Parts: sequence; C-alpha cells; structure tokens
Amino acid sequence: MGLNDKMRMHGLKAIVLAAGLALAGGVAQGQGTPAPTAPSAEAPEAPAPVTVATPSPVTAPGNLAQQAAAATPANPADPLLNADGTHKNGPMADGYGQPVDKRLGIQPQVTKNGETAKTFHNAILLPIITIISIFVLILLAWTIIRFRRKANPVPSKTSHNTLIEIIWTVVPVLILAVIAWPSISLLAKQFKPAPENAVTIKAIGNQWYWSYEYPDHGGISITANMLKEKNEVAAGARYRTDVDGPRLLAVDNRIVVPVGVPVRLIATANDVIHSWAIPAFWIKIDAIPGRLNETSFTVEKPGVYFGQCSELCGARHAYMPIVVEAVEPAVFAQWIAAKGGKMPEPKSASTKPELPAADNATEADGLVNAIEEPSTTNQAATGNLDQQ
Repeated sequence: MGLNDKMRMHGLKAIVLAAGLALAGGVAQGQGTPAPTAPSAEAPEAPAPVTVATPSPVTAPGNLAQQAAAATPANPADPLLNADGTHKNGPMADGYGQPVDKRLGIQPQVTKNGETAKTFHNAILLPIITIISIFVLILLAWTIIRFRRKANPVPSKTSHNTLIEIIWTVVPVLILAVIAWPSISLLAKQFKPAPENAVTIKAIGNQWYWSYEYPDHGGISITANMLKEKNEVAAGARYRTDVDGPRLLAVDNRIVVPVGVPVRLIATANDVIHSWAIPAFWIKIDAIPGRLNETSFTVEKPGVYFGQCSELCGARHAYMPIVVEAVEPAVFAQWIAAKGGKMPEPKSASTKPELPAADNATEADGLVNAIEEPSTTNQAATGNLDQQ
C-alpha cells in the first residue's frame, strides 16, 4: 500500500471518529433536558392564604418592673430611719437605757418590775448588806484587839454560849425571811404570762448576732449585727455614729416595741446558749437551743435602750449587742407597715349562740323519752321472765 493510500485511510478514520463523538453528545443532551409537560386539566386549586394574628409587642424588662411597681403599692417609708438608712433617734441624753461612765448603781428603770427591783435593791438589800458588813468588820477588829496574845496570855476555855448560839441562829433566819418575801414576789411577776393583747417577739441567738421575728404581725424578720467603727470598715460601708449608740452596743437594725403595751418575749437559740438582756427593762433570759423561754415586760418611756448577750457563747461573745427602740403605738403601727407587716385584728369575745326555747324543750323531751323507753322495755322483759 502506497503512502497516499495510508493517508486516505487515516483521514477516513478521523472522520468516522469525529462523527461518532458528535452523535454521542447529541444523545446525551436529549436525555439530560426533559421535554415540557402539558398542564393537566384537573390540577388542584391553590390553597387559600392563612391569616396569622399579629403578635402583641413584647414588653421590655424595664416596663415590667414599672408595671409591677404600679400594681403592687410600695411599703410606706420607715418612720424611724432617714432617707440614707441611718437611724433618726439616738441615745437619750438623761442617761436612760445605756451605761454611763463613772455612774454607780442600777440603770434607771422603765418597767414596773424594774422599778420594784430597784426599790428592793436600794431599800432592803443594800442596807442589810451594809449593816452586816459593818457588824462583821467591828466584830473582827474587836476580836483581834481583845484576844491577842499580849492582852490575853491565858486563853479562855469557854466551849459554847447558849444565848449567843440562839442569837446567831434566829437573826439570820429573820433576815432571810425579810429578803424572801419581796424576792419571791418579784420573781413571780417576772414570769407572769403576758396578756392576750401583748406584742410577741421571738429573739433567736446565733453565733454571733441576734435575729428577731414578729409572728403576730405578718411574720416580720429582722437580723441585727453590730456596727463597726469607721476605721474598721471599707470605704463607703456603713459604720457606727453617735446617733447609732455607744461603741460595741450599736446595731444596724433595731427592734421596735410600743410604749405602754405588754411585750411577750420568746427566747431561743440556733447553736449554743445565749442570754438576751436589757438592764433598763430588768430583763435577762437565757436563749437555749431546742427550748423556748418566755418572759414579758411593758416599757413606760419612749427611747432607745441598749443591752448585750450576757452568757459566754464563744469567741465573739462581746459583739452581740441588743438595741430596742420604744415608740408610741401609732408610730409602731407605721413601722410595722414599713416592714411589710400588718397589725393584728383586735380579738372579740365570741359568744356561743343559744338554741331557741322550743328547740331546747324538744331536745329535752326527746332525751327524757330516750331514757324512759329503755326503762319500759327492761320492765316488760322482766315481767315476761317472771311469768315464765
């Protein structure tokens, strides 16, 4: 085969190959693009548009707070606090309710029991103690001088003296009898149950602070911590001032009692034994875990009164002060409202309704009949037995 024939053969192969490739591409294009379909005569109708309610605008958190504040009326302002939270009323200038430097004797008392106890101490106990002390001192001095070795070289052998023995037995008994009568009477008054209209306060001792509850006034709860000095707190923190009270005796939250109204104090503790004491009230009662001790008092003079825990209760025992502010009953009611509580409703004596006379007579007749019928039955039964 010549050269020309080979070239013709290769050209023919190239033409056939190109035609095959072109045919294959057309077939592939026809399979990839589907032909358009004519619309069916029974095509379903388009669904009706659904109406969606427009949601209400979401209220911002600030608006919620404003609405809540508007719906819930705010508690009235505390009548005993300033706008910055500090106390309005400070200690009394006449020395009531707090220890005074260089003062001797018992603090001025503002309760009836306190006045009775102070009179008992000053008019009975103190004179008796003074007389006995002077008598013993004179007797001791006379014995030292009279019976010293130089003045009495030969000691007396007297073993007893009947008259002296009778005197030193009878006189102490009479002294104790004089003391016992007012002492027992005062003790009974201190633990006399409070009347029904008393304000109940529950004092709870903790290491190392006091917490209080007013169960009859909406369950008000108060926690009282000692106020520290200015150099003991961080900048901007609250510290003790002269209006708050003396050093180591001032607290951040005082308890409030009404003047002239009996107060029922219930004392307990959460950890160890504490003691709730206010010297001006003549009150000192132990607060024992798992036990409720009760006493009562009535404050007769408005003012601020200070006390502290009087039972060794741990390392910070000296930092558990107690502050009571006595105010007029109207101010006390305002203070209760400011704390979110409410005054209890006055208790009225409930009278038991009596039944009408006719009903009473009917009931009485029925009772008599009920008693007589078994009696008649018993008699009939006895008669039958006798006949048998």
